[in-house]
Amino acid sequence: MNKEAFIFLGIAIVMEVIATTALKSSDSFTRLLPAIISIAGYCIAFWCLTITMRTLPTGVIYAIWSGAGIVLIGLAGWLVHGQKLDMPAIMGMGLIIAGVVIINLFSKSVGH
Repeated sequence: MNKEAFIFLGIAIVMEVIATTALKSSDSFTRLLPAIISIAGYCIAFWCLTITMRTLPTGVIYAIWSGAGIVLIGLAGWLVHGQKLDMPAIMGMGLIIAGVVIINLFSKSVGH
């Protein structure tokens, strides 16, 4: 298993969540600090993603990145912006988490 790739993937996920949360806070880029955080966060996220792509399959990376990002953005929206999630949204996110777990535990593409 390539630990470095997963570390950079984790950083990419966290930075994308920070950037997306700041994007909402930027109010369509009318608030300077959240806009700067958003732009910087996305740049760091994509740079880390390119490092991950050196060793892991793109489809697996994207499944983990987008799946974790969806769930974490839902959580951040609730905590930071007071957005509510209904039961179908929560159940859908649970299925996304299950898919990411299955990929990580059982896929030979991940390179355990």
